[in-house]
Amino acid sequence: MQFKAIPTNQRIPAIQDGRVDMVVRTMTITCDRLRQVAFSAPYFRTGQQVLAPKSSPITGYDGSLAGKKVCTATGSTAYARLDADRKAGRLPASTDLSTTVPNQLDCLVRLQLGEVDAVVTDGALAASQAAQDPTVELKGEAFTTEYYGVAMKKDADDLVRRVNRVLVDYAAHGWQKSYDDWLSATLGEDPAASKPPAPRYLRGS
Repeated sequence: MQFKAIPTNQRIPAIQDGRVDMVVRTMTITCDRLRQVAFSAPYFRTGQQVLAPKSSPITGYDGSLAGKKVCTATGSTAYARLDADRKAGRLPASTDLSTTVPNQLDCLVRLQLGEVDAVVTDGALAASQAAQDPTVELKGEAFTTEYYGVAMKKDADDLVRRVNRVLVDYAAHGWQKSYDDWLSATLGEDPAASKPPAPRYLRGS
């Protein structure tokens, strides 16, 4: 097995080009992505959240983002949602979305350098970044509901089945411990909001 680091905006091209067989990287299942790649059953439920310095007047995904510079990853569901909401008037028109980075983790660096006022990303990623830097915190509640899946090539049916089998075992014997060890400190001790729904398989084995 070989592990490769893939920037956020290269996840789907890397699968399609055969550079990787699967992407296991907090990748949200969306209708648009399902047209390009195959996904496993979901293994984690999350949502977009705002990450900002504890001293910031930003209170969440609301009017407090007016005039603020927000960092997102190129090709991320975060950027797509913010862009759509700003155009629809659900986000202040003065919110600056011009700072995008190839890899979402670079947003934390931009925040630490003071180049942006906030980061918007999946709650689990935001929680991990808050755990790395005690000067930042999650602001407000998640404002979307999304599910992580393992992404693979469209025709990789056998691999999808194998990954789903592994995920079933992981849900029964490893998921809770992983949540307790890595996420409970920032997302809360109750994992109910993060547990995925029971999988429903469209094709039999």
